[in-house]
Amino acid sequence: MEAAHTETASAPASRRDRRRAASRPRRRLHPAVAVRAFVVGFLAVGTIGVPAFGAIGSDTSGAGAELAGSSAPSAFSVLSAAAVESTPTSLLAPLPEVSRDAVTVSRSVDRNPLPTCDPSVDPGPANGQIATDDLCTLWDGTNMLRGDAAVAMSALNEDFTAAMGEPLCITDSYRTLAEQQRLAYTKPGLAAAPGTSNHGWGLAVDLCSSVTYNSAKISWLTENGPTYGWANPAWARAGGSGAYEPWHWEYVPGTEAKGTNWD
Repeated sequence: MEAAHTETASAPASRRDRRRAASRPRRRLHPAVAVRAFVVGFLAVGTIGVPAFGAIGSDTSGAGAELAGSSAPSAFSVLSAAAVESTPTSLLAPLPEVSRDAVTVSRSVDRNPLPTCDPSVDPGPANGQIATDDLCTLWDGTNMLRGDAAVAMSALNEDFTAAMGEPLCITDSYRTLAEQQRLAYTKPGLAAAPGTSNHGWGLAVDLCSSVTYNSAKISWLTENGPTYGWANPAWARAGGSGAYEPWHWEYVPGTEAKGTNWD
């Protein structure tokens, strides 16, 4: 009897436990745990699924062959393309050394700064009697020089203007024989004998005092002028054989050819 009572009493208890368990609320994942599970799953796809997909895409048989023949890029190729290294070109990399003379020669060949001037014209042997048509007018619309000297001076002026912010100022260039005679009369001893001046050949200029007595400008010209063939001749410098004339500049290739570049 005692055993039968025990068995009967335990049955309701078992049903009660099942009902209690069924009515107990289910546990939900904490949001942080859910996010962590998503990230882990995403990484698993990137590290396992993507390489596996790429491997299938590279297979040349079966289903892999169909993927390899597809025109659409594989996920692996898209992701791996970002990892391709390229050698960048530095904007600060030093440029090849280029000599100033080479640049000048190139400029003379490629572009004439005086398009209407023919530097090959020979104005003839008459000092101070050169026809106007055989001379070239400079950027100021007034001063004129022999063609080759004018082109070189114009190229020099372009760089001077870029460096100084204003064009080179010139007071005198080609002088006719009559002008040479007048100058010899009004300023005796300060000008060459009429008919011998390099101004009469269209190979010399006189600079404005605003250039001659400006240390920055005259220093720039002294350094850069010879690159274009222009220089203050030795006789016109301090201690030279002639009068001190820092404003007087000559086209050296021309005076050397004529033998008029006196020391």
